[in-house]
Amino acid sequence: MNVQALSEALDKTFGGTLQLNRVAHGEVTIEVAPGDVISVCETLRDDPALNFEQLIDLCGVDYSEYGTAEWDTENVSSTGFSRAVEARTGARLHFGDEHEDTSADRPRFAAVYHLMSVSNNHRLRLRVYCENDDVPVVPSVIDIWPSVNWFEREAFDLFGIIFEGHPDLRRILTDYGFVGHPFRKDFPLIGHVEMIYDEEQKRVVYQPVSIEPRVLVPRVIRDECPGDTNAGEVESSDA
Repeated sequence: MNVQALSEALDKTFGGTLQLNRVAHGEVTIEVAPGDVISVCETLRDDPALNFEQLIDLCGVDYSEYGTAEWDTENVSSTGFSRAVEARTGARLHFGDEHEDTSADRPRFAAVYHLMSVSNNHRLRLRVYCENDDVPVVPSVIDIWPSVNWFEREAFDLFGIIFEGHPDLRRILTDYGFVGHPFRKDFPLIGHVEMIYDEEQKRVVYQPVSIEPRVLVPRVIRDECPGDTNAGEVESSDA
């Protein structure tokens, strides 16, 4: 079954339940509401025409700055790219700074499932947007594909997405007592705390981050810049 035929089969099976059914770059992506996740996934697994018996991966996505980039390449100038000159994204906010949401046209968080049918030799991407940005929740599919266990824990740990019905939703990658979710766009790249070995206490302790945020990306002067006498030079920037 080719991707177009798969997309048509999904439309025939689910009808108006699908919020999106798109074929792009040789892949099929569908979207469903959180309330339809369990029924749709059960059908994806059990329908012989689909038979997605294997969940390959699940990941979280934070769309809060989707489409915003620090690398401005629309116009070339004698000063080169503007990447990393100005802190335009939340990843380099200081602790306590205000975070401006630039993607109000969609929910902030989504869970993305990658499925495979071994018997039918096709793959599928399923995306589910969380309805609440403050407390992102989607149903767990662990009873459908047990292999999702650690993937859901990882998405919870890194993005703070809660998978309702998961029997053991604990952090899996960050340290004990870690505060925050490090893959969220408003989490500082340098974090909030650092660990040091305290000679007096003879143990590892936490303390506020002592390093100052800085960017170590060189500014590149492009060869094709018209009238640039320093074409090809690479200058370091302390910005």
